[in-house]
Parts: sequence; C-alpha cells; structure tokens
Amino acid sequence: MITLDDLRFVDALSRTGSLSAAARALDVTPPALSMRLKRLEQALGVGLVVRSSRSLRFTGEGERLVAEAQALLGRIEALPDELAAAGRSVAGRLQVVAPFGFGRHHVAPLIARFAAKHPAVRVALDLSERPWRENQDADVVIHIGEARDSAWIAHLLARNSRWVCASPEHVRRHGAPAQPRDLLGHACLCVRENDEDVTLWRFRKAGRGAASSRSDAIRVSPVLTSNDGEVVRNWAVDGLGYVLRSEWDVAPLVRRGVLQRVLTGWEFGAADVLALVPARRGISARVSQFVGFVEAAFRPRPPWR
Repeated sequence: MITLDDLRFVDALSRTGSLSAAARALDVTPPALSMRLKRLEQALGVGLVVRSSRSLRFTGEGERLVAEAQALLGRIEALPDELAAAGRSVAGRLQVVAPFGFGRHHVAPLIARFAAKHPAVRVALDLSERPWRENQDADVVIHIGEARDSAWIAHLLARNSRWVCASPEHVRRHGAPAQPRDLLGHACLCVRENDEDVTLWRFRKAGRGAASSRSDAIRVSPVLTSNDGEVVRNWAVDGLGYVLRSEWDVAPLVRRGVLQRVLTGWEFGAADVLALVPARRGISARVSQFVGFVEAAFRPRPPWR
C-alpha cells in the first residue's frame, strides 16, 4: 500500500535530485529515506530509481509514480481552497520562507496582519540563509536579488538598491572613496548570502543613460565576513569598514546619521524584493491573496524609501 508520506517522498526526490537533498526537504535523515525507498520498491515489486556515485535517475516505473504522486498531491493541496470556494474564503496551510533579516523586520509583521485578516489560513514562516535554493516545498519564497529559474514565477514586491556605507567616523578617519576602485585601498566588510560571489562588487555610473552604461567590477579583500547581514551592518556602524548592503537594511540608519552613504554617483546593482511562487503548481487562493497583500503593503513606496 502506498501512503501519503510515500507520495511526498517520491515528489521530493524528483524535485531535489538526491536522497540527501530530499532528506533535508522532508526534515529526516538520509538513511531513513534510503530505507523508505527500499521498502517502497519491495512493496511495488519494481525498481524506481537507478543510483550511481554522482547521480540519481528514475526508471520508467519511477517516472510514472512521480507523475501520479505530483498529480495526487496537487489535488490534495488544492482541496481546502476548493471546499472553501463556495463561501469565497481563503483557507489551508501557507508556507512562507524569507531571509533572516528581511523576514524578521518586514515579512513577519505582514504575516501577523495577514493571519488576522484570514484566520482560516495556517501560516508557517521559515527564516533561512538561502531561502530560494533550499526550500523547494515552500508556497511563497521572499527573495532579494536576481532569481533566474524557470521553476519559479517571480512577482516584484519592491525596488531595492545596494549602497556602500560606513560610519561617519570611519569616513572621517580614512576618507571617502571618490570612485569604486578606491575601495581596494579600504577595509571592506562582506555578507555571505544566496550563493553570491560576495567579494565581487559590480558597479556602473548612475544618472541618465545608466541602464546602457558599461558595467564594471572590483574584487575586494574583506577584513571581516559573516553569513548574518545584521552582524556585518553592525560592524560598519562600529567603524570597522565599508559595507555593500541592501537599501532596505541601511537606508534608515543613513537617514539617522548612524551610517554614511558614499559613492552616490554609482549604482551597485539592484537587489529587488521578489515573491517567488512554484511554477509547477496552480496558484491557490491563499497564495494569490498573500502575494497581493504583500504587494499592496509595499506600495506606493516601500517603508525604507
């Protein structure tokens, strides 16, 4: 007999491509999933996957099971919305994943308001260092920066730039860079996030015609790095160097004079705020309502502008 957990396992294995990644997605150990696969193949009397040292692929029977599993899971997932449609209500479980800092400061308060407006929706918020790459099961992923992946549909929530900043005291003691390449002679601070090449700072001249101007880049040698943006921002506040951070994170501190923005005549790449929705699923009413709710909260301008 095939259980609902078996269907979820097969679906996760298909989407992630490996037992270890599927185990992370399902929050179980790889040995437990390996044993589940073995029991499932024994129960069905057919091989489902062919494994090698570097890859995993489904057999013909396995591919058929994947298709049936995804169809059934999609039907089960859509059932609460279909049952609630007669009353035009929004119901069911909504899993939202967001970056740590932005999730705490902006997403969590919006979820509280959304839940109050839609009490039949059970929202689960997960904060992650890599919200896009490691959360294939999410209904909505709040992502900052580019997202080039056909598996996701991107909804623009808000515009967001990157600024180079330091404490006013640090600028006074060490001087302000006149152009981006001057940063090579300064102490720089970097945040490790989203699998980005964090020491490669891209830039181009701002102003009219900036969109067509030539892009350039420098490779900084950071004196301090961390995977926590708040930690790195606080290092900048403490006068330890220049940081390249999202506007949403540093703009309030710049307005208060705690940080000073430099190189205002240059653009350091957009880091727009996106809501990513899996392309393989139909958009449920609760997902559509939540994305629209967040879009409205950030308009006509987001709180950091």
